[in-house]
Amino acid sequence: MVTPAEAVAAMPDDLPAAEAAPLLCAGITVFNALRNSGARAGDLVAVQGIGGLGHLGIQYARQMGFRTVAIGRGSDKETLARKLGASAYVDTAAGNPAEALHKLGGARVILATAPDSKSMSALVDGLAPDSKLLVVGAGTEALTVTPLQLIGGRKSIQGWPSGSAIDSEDTLRFSSQTGVRPMIERYPLEKATEAYEQMISGRARFRVVLTMGA
Repeated sequence: MVTPAEAVAAMPDDLPAAEAAPLLCAGITVFNALRNSGARAGDLVAVQGIGGLGHLGIQYARQMGFRTVAIGRGSDKETLARKLGASAYVDTAAGNPAEALHKLGGARVILATAPDSKSMSALVDGLAPDSKLLVVGAGTEALTVTPLQLIGGRKSIQGWPSGSAIDSEDTLRFSSQTGVRPMIERYPLEKATEAYEQMISGRARFRVVLTMGA
């Protein structure tokens, strides 16, 4: 196979292929979104969702120097969120998440990774002035936000896709240097069907990787 040089990314020697693979999808998505978000070190950045995208988003946000708040449903997720680097945890089942964010000073950026439009919409009032809800979780339902919610605090909603091969290389290099790693479950190629079922069921923590040979 012949591939244009601009279409490939160099992989750090100390990054195993099984750990690098998810970084080239979920990793680049949240890394690239955060580094282009306009937030600066010390700003409060909230990550909604502690799944395949979110568990990496929390790590990147912490390593970029942001005051990182994880947002999830249920108190059982708090221990993991803090282990990943969150300095605070907001349980949406325990109260209004926007109010909780305001008590922390308001978020400069809310990185929305869980594709739940209702949950995303409930966070807009937790933004500080001149801040944004940054959406990377691809859902199909409409967000519910009034113009007044955006106008009063000069707030915005922005979507962010993935990135280029150069962005992938930056993601891998940053991950290597800072220790950001995905949580994965390995399956040999001959168990691909079982791996797919684990993934599609939502039981995987948090990415399934197929391995080939020794």
